[in-house]
Amino acid sequence: MRLTEADVSEIVTAAQHGDRRALDRLIESHLPLVYNIVRRALDDDTGVDDVVQNTMLRAVRDLRALRTPGSFRSWLAAIAVRQAGTWQHQRRAVRERTTVLDDAVRRADPNAGVEDVTVLRAQLAGERREVAAATRWLDPDDRTLLALWWQEVAGQLSRAELAEAAGLSIAHAGVRLQRMREQLDLARAVVAALAVRPPCPQLTDVIAGWDGRPGTLWRKRIARHARTCPVCSAAAHDRVPAERLLGSVPVLAVPPGLLEVTLTKTATVGLAGSAAPAE
Repeated sequence: MRLTEADVSEIVTAAQHGDRRALDRLIESHLPLVYNIVRRALDDDTGVDDVVQNTMLRAVRDLRALRTPGSFRSWLAAIAVRQAGTWQHQRRAVRERTTVLDDAVRRADPNAGVEDVTVLRAQLAGERREVAAATRWLDPDDRTLLALWWQEVAGQLSRAELAEAAGLSIAHAGVRLQRMREQLDLARAVVAALAVRPPCPQLTDVIAGWDGRPGTLWRKRIARHARTCPVCSAAAHDRVPAERLLGSVPVLAVPPGLLEVTLTKTATVGLAGSAAPAE
């Protein structure tokens, strides 16, 4: 059961004053939120555990500086967003340096599915699977915002907490969410078009030279074709709204062992920074 704001405030205050059990409870109760935000925000699951642990380490180090204990959830979500953004930036830099070598060794099959391993493991059906696959076509900022919105739809964040985590006003968050949803719908159209069997001959011509990796340029090209192609556009008709689909997708379970590792790594940091916050 999700802790109330009063519960969180009480636990945070105790942890700030050196209560190790309170700190452990804080980590344990909020690890699923952080894991779900990070896992949804990243386009590669290889860095998820590291980003989650770095988020919790940062939160423990900075906990004494939190002046409003009741805002811990949104404050923690904001740290998760920043850590995920840092990882994405570093990952893109590595990819830019190694693209030529990667392409020389292995090129993706343009006819292969764009769903990641997590989607396949989850065995999501129909449009749920399409939405999950479409997230890989979003730009990093939209993907991160989608990760937060996903938690709002699941009841884990309020709109105010989402806005605070994203560094936006509530009104601006609404505008950004609408734009992100438009991009998500566009990405769903792309996934649907690529899934048409037999493949649309005209789309096959459009994606000639594509290496199979989702990206902004190819999203625009494929979406432009899908809008005017009767074959590809037919696959996108009568969609269920994304929020209804996301709301029915189970919350991702924290992998076995991640909690124990996180508690171990934060133990020294927590004890070292256990003095009460300054008045």
